[in-house]
Amino acid sequence: MTTQRAWWALTPIALSLSLSGCGGSSNNSQDAANALATIAAINAINAINAANQPPAAPPAAPDNGCLTTTGNAPVIVGSGDPGDPAAPEAASGYAPGHKLVYAKTYMVVANHPLATRAGCDVLKAGGSAVDAAVAVQAVLGLVEPQSSGLGGGAFMLYYDAAKKKVQAYDGRETAPAAATANYLRYIDDTNDQTAPKLGGPRASGRSIGTPGAVRMLDIAYQDHGKLPWKDLFGYGITLASDGFLIGGRMAAAISGSATNLKRDAEATAYFFNADGTPKAMGTKLQNPAYAKTLATIATQGANAFYTGDIAKGIVDKIAVTAAANDGSAITPGKTTLADLASYTAKRRDPVCGTYRNYYVCSMSPPSSGGIAVVASLGILETFNLGLYKPTAIDIEGGQPTVMGVHLVSEAERLAYADRDKYVADTDFVPLPGGSPDSLTNKPYLQGRASLISLSHSMGTAQPGNLGDVPLGIDKTEEHGTTHFTIVDKQGNVVVMTTTVESTLGSFHMTQGFMLNNQLTDFAASPVDANNVPVANRVAPGKRPRSTMAPTLVFRKTADGSMGEFFMGTGSPGGGTIIQYVVKTVVGALDWGLDAQQATSLVDFGATNSPTTNVGGEHPNVDTTNSGNNDALVTGLRALGHTVSTSAQSSGVSTIIRATVGGKPVLTGGADPRREGIVLGDTYTP
Repeated sequence: MTTQRAWWALTPIALSLSLSGCGGSSNNSQDAANALATIAAINAINAINAANQPPAAPPAAPDNGCLTTTGNAPVIVGSGDPGDPAAPEAASGYAPGHKLVYAKTYMVVANHPLATRAGCDVLKAGGSAVDAAVAVQAVLGLVEPQSSGLGGGAFMLYYDAAKKKVQAYDGRETAPAAATANYLRYIDDTNDQTAPKLGGPRASGRSIGTPGAVRMLDIAYQDHGKLPWKDLFGYGITLASDGFLIGGRMAAAISGSATNLKRDAEATAYFFNADGTPKAMGTKLQNPAYAKTLATIATQGANAFYTGDIAKGIVDKIAVTAAANDGSAITPGKTTLADLASYTAKRRDPVCGTYRNYYVCSMSPPSSGGIAVVASLGILETFNLGLYKPTAIDIEGGQPTVMGVHLVSEAERLAYADRDKYVADTDFVPLPGGSPDSLTNKPYLQGRASLISLSHSMGTAQPGNLGDVPLGIDKTEEHGTTHFTIVDKQGNVVVMTTTVESTLGSFHMTQGFMLNNQLTDFAASPVDANNVPVANRVAPGKRPRSTMAPTLVFRKTADGSMGEFFMGTGSPGGGTIIQYVVKTVVGALDWGLDAQQATSLVDFGATNSPTTNVGGEHPNVDTTNSGNNDALVTGLRALGHTVSTSAQSSGVSTIIRATVGGKPVLTGGADPRREGIVLGDTYTP
């Protein structure tokens, strides 16, 4: 109970004035007595007032968030101290032993430790989830240029905890206004019907779409930013100026792409030593050009990327016609300054649906990822997957069962079949019925589920019959990419998947960053083998289809609507992203795995082909003797699956809200197949 001050308690000055005015005598002895009485009264009141003051608040506990839990003592990421997770390590298929991380109010999971720190520092300073996303992307473009960057594109889902609303943001690259349907397969539609040089569109200017990531982050920041924009790039600028150590995955990307990178003068100067050898893992790399680009965006805003010197540098590089090292021909792209100046990132409605006791939202077209994830789950809802949970569950997620993998893979075949035919940029080619609902409604998905046999794989699925839709089949897949998941102190959530498409994009470098090869996600031919136009054909201003699937899961309320946030996840992995996300969601929702176990779990699934993937990099898969010593592999083969045990390259980043000791907490898992970590205001329960 708080003690209240007595109403008559006066300040010492007020009391002194009051008492001195009470007598009228001029007698000196009486004046002295009055003075002594006044002093005594003042002392008494001081004592009373002091006793009635509330106790001083204890000093606020220091926020020790964003330190790693590696080893016995906290370590600052990037410090170089023992246990620093940013210390370069050789790229490996799978690093076992990742443990679940707990945080009280905020958390970041990203595919590189330095990027994770950048986002966490912003959250610690009171920034929003979108503020943190800007900081994460700024650093990823520097330390993981093989996967994403300023010269690429991205998709984001944002959950506003106060409004309980999910907003999708589309930062996908676009084809230039001068592009034709044959932009990727012919140098010229009329005069030169040969493939773009060198060796196709990938390493030519034709593969480069107008970058969208910066503008997408800009509009998301306008909606949900909190800290000053200019303050979100500081760590990225510092790392670019002072230098960082090349990690194992980046080193492998440089050496593996050496021939193509050396055709670009800026890439050669940056990625290679004076003797022409690739800069190795552990080399300290400085990128003053990137620091300058970031500083320009920080101080002048996103418009500075799409106009002025930065835009001119992008357009000039896309227009290059000859290799810097040997003069060999490179087919230029047709992107202009007007294409950059007119680029628009878009706010879109997410694709959402219910799954058992949950409400799932993912990315809408031009990504096919959200539709395929929601459709796969809707098909699987017909089956009691809880009966087929992994066995011998450990911190790596256990050993998936034959029937569990069979059902998930068959559902994905059906979802990919629809994706291959019907999904593209809906601003150009509408979905059947004009809505994702045509591909995700319950009756339709129950009908699709009836095509699954429990005794034999369907091999290759046929797309659903959605009426007379004159569209051919296009199985073009993307590659590369990275993903991160963020929850801020207010409970707002960002899931963002971002990419330059293939490893190191188009191999064209300008002003410290790589340019994407995203347009190769279009179908190279505007028609299929039967001469039927495909939905994902090139058109001016059009966005290529994607499989990126940043995904949010909520608890479902009694009336079937969206309830409280439960889970955020997503992954890189090109055409297999859908498989990685579905595996993680099923692992958590159906099999009760925690955020780390669901993330670590064996990667498995299928596109629409007879081949089923079982990630052989995982310690719980025995790849010896062509997999014939592994019960999962042999069991799937007995059901007619063609099984590939090739290593998978997911980069799942998952946060799940859980309850510990009766209190809500955040739990996070980072993919052991990448370099990422989990940071936040972490603690050990």
